[in-house]
Amino acid sequence: MIRSLTPALALLVATAALAADPPKPATPASVLERAPAGDWAPVPLDHLMVMELAGGGRVAILLAPEFAPGHVGNIEAMAKAHWYDGLWIDRVQDGYVTQWGDPDDKKPLPPGAVEKLPAEYERPVAGLAFKALPYRDTFAPQVGLVGPWPVARDGATAWLTHCYGMVGVGRSNSPDNGNGMELYTIIAQPARQLDRNITVVGRVLWGMEHLTALPRGQGAMGFYDAKVKMLPIVRVTMANELPASDRPHLEMLRSDSASFDAWVHIKANRKDDFYVRPAGAIDLCSALPPVREIK
Repeated sequence: MIRSLTPALALLVATAALAADPPKPATPASVLERAPAGDWAPVPLDHLMVMELAGGGRVAILLAPEFAPGHVGNIEAMAKAHWYDGLWIDRVQDGYVTQWGDPDDKKPLPPGAVEKLPAEYERPVAGLAFKALPYRDTFAPQVGLVGPWPVARDGATAWLTHCYGMVGVGRSNSPDNGNGMELYTIIAQPARQLDRNITVVGRVLWGMEHLTALPRGQGAMGFYDAKVKMLPIVRVTMANELPASDRPHLEMLRSDSASFDAWVHIKANRKDDFYVRPAGAIDLCSALPPVREIK
């Protein structure tokens, strides 16, 4: 006859079983779930631009005056003057970019904005809190983060990189004719071959799905061949000019935090149930600091 276990013995058996069950490996999601509040930082509103699209889509774009002060100043002047209101998303090229602005190139610029700006492709590393990633890169001797920004460097020179969601200034063949009248964002694989060939001015932090899930343009280079196919822009403004109740409330994982270091390490060395062989590396564009909405 088998006697039932005493309470003390049952507890001992259960404890031993738990001890024998190894803890589950960390995942990028679990790292973010455990990140303390101090490892997240509110996204400042002074350089946050909000674009509202027909149909209710809303996109928040953080601008980078520390890398492209002239172009960012021009773009912010146009946003504050509501110059983009009533324009369109005029290009969606599969595997490449979504672009918006004035397809006719006829709308007069508002006071305070200028028509021609010198290219701002790179800047000195001096003055930047550059945090290098410990992995090799195809396009630059060294890559890393400066706050929320993916940055490449070569010696004393640094530049923003064309990662998914980064925003650049459209131009023609002349390197000095972009001014922000046409902007684009990368909607597919990073287009790093564009680095230091086009001025990069910011990053889409929220609402990227409204720019990726659009019909592809059937014209050359993904431009729409008729205005009726373009998605209208209802309004573009700076977040700090919106009523407090209507402003985006976002926060970003600080790239100088221990949680960010752990998140990057786990992404590069996945050992959870799905992964058979960890990569042991990660590219810069897969290490952009995560953003979440503050409820």
